[in-house]
Amino acid sequence: MKNIINVSLGGRNFNLEEDAYNRLNQFLEHYRAKLTVPEIQKAEVMQEMEERMAELFAGETSNGYRVVTLPMVENVARVLGMPDGSSESWASGPSGASAKKLYRDLDNKSIAGVCSGLAVYLDLDVTLVRVLMFAIAILGSAGVWIYLILWIVMPVADTPAKKCEMHGVPPTAENMSRFYSKK
Repeated sequence: MKNIINVSLGGRNFNLEEDAYNRLNQFLEHYRAKLTVPEIQKAEVMQEMEERMAELFAGETSNGYRVVTLPMVENVARVLGMPDGSSESWASGPSGASAKKLYRDLDNKSIAGVCSGLAVYLDLDVTLVRVLMFAIAILGSAGVWIYLILWIVMPVADTPAKKCEMHGVPPTAENMSRFYSKK
């Protein structure tokens, strides 16, 4: 029989086996030590990492009644990887690209980030998308309505995980750390 520890991770409660809890602490401490962002941003990075881990654990547990086990923690650590891209036996990330998702890109916005988000999603130059959107708006009011609807409907890529999804890269620790410097 194993001891169960109740923890809050990324704002969600989970029950972890004691060995899973110890491994999770080890991973988070090691991850924090490998971060290359300024000290002032480390708390934000760690919060984002915990939120992503909570999402992954929630996907593996049903209705919060299952216990998070050591293999689950090791799998999540393998998926997320380390911020420096080091390949440790329990912390190397996946190599394949993810499907792109459509988000508004606030890092390169002119007005609301709609055109820059479309440019990233369609792999086009942002200037070309802006010129096309401007031409559509000038030619008729439909362009203005299209832009306004997209502004309302498109979610904002406001976290490094969402920025990874927007660019079609897996939301690993290494990839998410690329987007922290752009804040």
